[in-house]
Amino acid sequence: MAGRGKANERVEPTFEERRGGDDFRLSAGDRVARGSPAVKGGGKPKSGKPSRSRQKRRSEGGLGGFLRRMVYWSIVLGLWGGIGLAGIVAYYGARMPSASTWSIPERPPNVKIVSVEGEVIANRGITGGEALALEDMSPYIPQAVIAIEDRRFYSHFGVDPFGLVRALINNALPGRGTQGGSTLTQQLAKNLFLSPERTIERKVQEVLLAFWLEHTYTKDQILAMYLNRVYFGSNAYGVEAASRRYFNKSARDVNLGEAALLAGLLKAPSRLSPARDPEAAEARAQVVLGAMRDAGFITDDEIKTAMSQPPARAKRYWSGAGQYVADMVMDDVRALIGTVEDDLVVETTIDMSLEKKAEAALIDTLSRDGEKSKASQAALVSIDGTGAIRALVGGRDYAESQFNRAAKAKRQPGSAFKPFVYVSALEIGLRPESVRNDAPIRIGKWTPENYDQKYRGPVTLTSALANSLNTIAAELVMEVGPEHVVKVAHRLGIESELQANASIALGTSEVSLLELTSAYAPFMNGGYKATPHVVRRITTPDGKILYENDYANPPQVLSEQIVAAMNMMLTQVIEGGTGKNARLKGWQAAGKTGTTQSFRDALFVGYTSNLTTGVWFGNDDGTSMRKVTGGGLPAKAWHDFMTAAHSGLTPTPLGGVPYDRQDMQQQPEQLSIGSIISEVFSPAEGRYPAAPAPPVAPAATGGHAPRMSQVPIPPGEVGDRNATPAQATRRTTLLDIITGQ
Repeated sequence: MAGRGKANERVEPTFEERRGGDDFRLSAGDRVARGSPAVKGGGKPKSGKPSRSRQKRRSEGGLGGFLRRMVYWSIVLGLWGGIGLAGIVAYYGARMPSASTWSIPERPPNVKIVSVEGEVIANRGITGGEALALEDMSPYIPQAVIAIEDRRFYSHFGVDPFGLVRALINNALPGRGTQGGSTLTQQLAKNLFLSPERTIERKVQEVLLAFWLEHTYTKDQILAMYLNRVYFGSNAYGVEAASRRYFNKSARDVNLGEAALLAGLLKAPSRLSPARDPEAAEARAQVVLGAMRDAGFITDDEIKTAMSQPPARAKRYWSGAGQYVADMVMDDVRALIGTVEDDLVVETTIDMSLEKKAEAALIDTLSRDGEKSKASQAALVSIDGTGAIRALVGGRDYAESQFNRAAKAKRQPGSAFKPFVYVSALEIGLRPESVRNDAPIRIGKWTPENYDQKYRGPVTLTSALANSLNTIAAELVMEVGPEHVVKVAHRLGIESELQANASIALGTSEVSLLELTSAYAPFMNGGYKATPHVVRRITTPDGKILYENDYANPPQVLSEQIVAAMNMMLTQVIEGGTGKNARLKGWQAAGKTGTTQSFRDALFVGYTSNLTTGVWFGNDDGTSMRKVTGGGLPAKAWHDFMTAAHSGLTPTPLGGVPYDRQDMQQQPEQLSIGSIISEVFSPAEGRYPAAPAPPVAPAATGGHAPRMSQVPIPPGEVGDRNATPAQATRRTTLLDIITGQ
C-alpha cells in the first residue's frame, strides 16, 4: 500500500540541473492525454458521465448558444452602428447652416386674375394657383393625402420608424414595387430646401430639417405648407392650381372623388396626370379611396358615390377662353408695376358671362361651318364705350394654341377700314346723301374693282358704304388725301403704322382686331376715344391698391354731327347692305363687313348702344377660305354673340344726336362737276330712313357691368351742333354754277 501510495503521489516537475547526464522525462503516470480522466494504477480510463466543463462546452455549441451569440453581437453591432450613424449625422449636420438661420423660403408669387364679378379667371405664376388655408380647402383633400401618403402624420415626430421598416421590407421582397418611407414632413423639407438627388447627405439633411419643422410649426401648418407647394403634374403646384387645372374649380369645392384623384397624383405626378393618362389617374384614385376607408375617413357608401361620378377628363394644357385674357393681363401687369415679387390680385374689366357666350358663339360657328368653309380659326373682342374689354377670345382652343389672334395678330381689315375713309370725307364737307359715280376708275397703275365686278352708276355715299363699293372708297381717298385718312384712323384708335396711299381705302395696311374694334367705339359713345384696357385695379391680397386705371375723361375725337351721320350710314350696312346676317331683333345695330383678297381674312365689326364687337375668321397660315366674306361667318357669329349678350336687356337706340342733314352743312362740300350733275339726275331726297330717336337711359343690365351708355358723356369739344343756319355755309348747286353765284 505504501508503495502504491507512493506511486499515486503527484510528482511536481522540476527544472533542476541534469544528474548524471540523464534527460528530463515524464513517467507513464504523468503522460495523461489532455481532457482525459485520471487513470488509476495506470489502467484504462474510467467510463461515466461527462464532467461539468464538458457539459458546458456542449451546451454552448447548441441553439441557446447561437441565440446568445446573436444577441451579443447584435448589441455590439448596434452600438457601433449607432456610433457610426451619430458620426455621419454629426458630420453632415455640421456642413449645414446653423439652425438659427433656417427659415421657410417664400412661396413664388401668384397673380390671381378675377372678373368684374370677382370670379377667378386664372392664376398666373410659377405655382399656378394661390395658397389656401387648411380650413379653406375641401376637407377631403387633407384626408386623402394623409391616408395614402402618411397615415401616422399626426402621431410621429417628423420621421416614422414604422414606415421606414415597412418600406425596407417591401423593397426587399421580390415582385414588390419601390416604396418610400418618407413622411409628409420629410417630403416638405425636401421640396423646400433640398435638391432631388438621392444621396446619404441629402437624406440626413432631410431628417434634420424634418425635426426642425416639427419643432417650429404645428402639424396643421406643416400640412398646409405641403398641400400648397407640392407638385401635382401638368405645371400645377399646390392643390388650388391642380384643382383649377384638372377640374376648372377651386380646391374649396372639390368632391371626394376629385380629392382622391389629386392625392393619387403625388406618387407620380407626370405619369398619372389625368391630362396624360385619365385611366391611370382614375385607377390610382380608387386605391386612395380604399386607403381613406381603411383609415376611417370615409364609408363604403361614400366610396360607391365617388366611383359613380364621371372621371376627370382634363386637356393637356390650361383651357378656356379666359386664358387668353390672363396672358394679356400678365403683359399689362408687368408694364404697369414691373416685376411681380409678391402675391397680387388683378381686377379686370372682363364679364365672365359674356366671355363664355363669346367662346360659345365662335366654337358653335366653327363646328357647324368651319370645315366646309375651310376656316380653322376665329377671334372675338367686345368692348364698352369706355374701351373696357368685356370679352376676348383669342382663338378656337387655348389648349391647342396660346397665340392671341384678337390682340397680337395683325392682318388686313379689308373693307372694315372704310368707315375711316367716310369719316374723312364727311369732315371735309361731304354728306351721306352726296353722290359719286360707281364706274371703272384708274389711280396710277391701280384699277380697283367691286367685289361683284359690277358698276352701279351714280350712288349716294350711304349706298356706297352699305354695299361696300371699292371704286367709291378709292375715289374718296383721292379727294380727301390718304394722309388725312391715316390721321383720322389714328385719332379714333388705330395704333399700327398705316401706309398713306390710295389702296388704304380697301384696308391694305395691317391692324389688330382689338385696335380696329376700339376705333369703332367712338361711333357708339358719342365721339369719344375708347382706349382698350382690361386691367381695372391691381391690389395686394390684403387690399392695398397698387394701380387703378382712370378713363373717366376721354378726349373727343369726332363731332356729334359726324357720329350721327356715321351711325345712320353704318346702320344701313346691317339693314340692307353686306351685313344683313348681323341683324339683331329689337336692337338698333350698325357695323361694317371686311374681306381681304382671295378670302384670306373675313371680319365684321359692329355695335349697339351697349357693346362694340369685332369678329375675325381665317387660317393661321394665311390660306384662303372657301368664299367666306365678312357678311358670312363673322356676321353670323357676331349676331349669335350679341343676341346672347343682350338677352334680358331693354333695347335702346344708338346714343348721340340723331342725324340731321342741316347740321352737316357747316362746311362747303367739295364736289366735281360730274358729281353735281349726277346728283341732279339722282336726287337723294326721300331715300333715307327716319333719323334714330334720341337716346334714353337703358334699363338695368341684368348683372352685366355698366355700359358706356349709362355713364354721362362729357361735353363736346369738336364741332358745334348749336350753330345757327346763318352761320352754316350754303351748299353749291348746279344753278349756282350756271348763274355764276
